[in-house]
Amino acid sequence: MGNNNIQSPRISIVLPCYNEKNNLPSILEDLSTQYPEAEIIVVDDGSTDNSATVAQELGVKTILHPRNMGNGASIKTGARNATGDIIVFMDTDGQHKPVDIQRLLDKLDEGYDMVVGARTSDTHANFWRLFANTFYNKLASFMTGFTIKDLTSGFRAVKADKFRKFLYLLPNGFSYPTTSTMAFFRSGFPIAYIPISALQREGKSKIRLLKDGTRFLIIIMKVGALFSPMRLFLPVSALFFLIASIYYAYTFYTAERFTNMSALLYITSLLTFLIGIVSEQISSLHYRFSEHDSGIQNVQITNQDK
Repeated sequence: MGNNNIQSPRISIVLPCYNEKNNLPSILEDLSTQYPEAEIIVVDDGSTDNSATVAQELGVKTILHPRNMGNGASIKTGARNATGDIIVFMDTDGQHKPVDIQRLLDKLDEGYDMVVGARTSDTHANFWRLFANTFYNKLASFMTGFTIKDLTSGFRAVKADKFRKFLYLLPNGFSYPTTSTMAFFRSGFPIAYIPISALQREGKSKIRLLKDGTRFLIIIMKVGALFSPMRLFLPVSALFFLIASIYYAYTFYTAERFTNMSALLYITSLLTFLIGIVSEQISSLHYRFSEHDSGIQNVQITNQDK
């Protein structure tokens, strides 16, 4: 926000941190200079390199996890303890530019509830990460019915009251962006994307492409089943129905009879469809309950706010 005075709405900048003591000084100094009125919160996720001490010495609010609990857990802790009306999440590994925060906030002022910094294709670490991210974006777009430009970007600004509605859904690992994005879309909260150029991260990445990629895929399916069940169950039901019909045509042609396997496949198709209908009804209850504000939780493990 540069020299502008941040008063209303108040901004909280949450930085999940795990062994980033070398990156913290430059990032925190830039944030303090560019956004002097913002609340800056570093959530130290059980670091073993004195990252928390560095953050505290630089005079920002510091919350400690007694052990490493995961990136998503840090995000949830930061969101619970943030006092701002708007929360900005960014990484502490040097990939995100503090100057881009203003662009997120400007877009948020247009009436959106979440604005995501979407990495351009030339800023992904390698071809496989670009390929995986593109695949997840397409799959998530299908599950939600909305165009998702960067499903896994951790650089985003959100309306705090809206984001807290979904804290109970967020996993403790690296896939909080996936879950929060899909939850916002399916709940009718508008999301916008702005293109950003992500810098080369400092240090070694903590994300494993195969392990965490599989986890992202499972979470997309789980959230899709929760928020848009028929988009998952209807294609599966249709697939069983198609297989049953093909198998029935084959057995009728070769043996002139309706087999038990054909009956089982048709029943499976019907049951899958009915499960989808019931899931839709359960999902509607979720929407009704999510209308109630979650409220702020101000209990902190450790806090130094100078």
